[in-house]
Amino acid sequence: MSEELETLLDRVQIIETINKLFIDTDNRDWPRVRRCFTADVLFDMSSLGGGEPRRLSPDRIAAAWEAGLKPLKAIHHQAGNYLVNVKGSQAEAFCYGIASHNLPNRTNINTRTFVGSYDFELVKDGGIWKIAMFKFNLKYIDGNPNLESS
Repeated sequence: MSEELETLLDRVQIIETINKLFIDTDNRDWPRVRRCFTADVLFDMSSLGGGEPRRLSPDRIAAAWEAGLKPLKAIHHQAGNYLVNVKGSQAEAFCYGIASHNLPNRTNINTRTFVGSYDFELVKDGGIWKIAMFKFNLKYIDGNPNLESS
């Protein structure tokens, strides 16, 4: 296979890995979410007030997301504008992202939307691209900031 074709295939697989992460999160399929990550992930949600970046296992990431998203009726992630740079068995990826949370409540302000971008680093492990670094860069939040307590 030519180098250009292999790089193109890698780019498609990297974008698919990121899309699977978002779709599996929306579906609350935590075993599949865990499979998107390497064994040790540099995880950064500091733009949301999530503390300093730290190294976490896929189990800890999935457990935190499961607990945090459990009260919500629906979750929807939309991503696009992918930029991917492949360097052998390592890659960097960027995309815009919107995450919408829905929980009907007495205020009738039933949604909260996070708008921002993501930075990823991925490694090819046994022919499969996995996320080794995850960073969310918040631009703004719209809707009900206190959705779960409304």
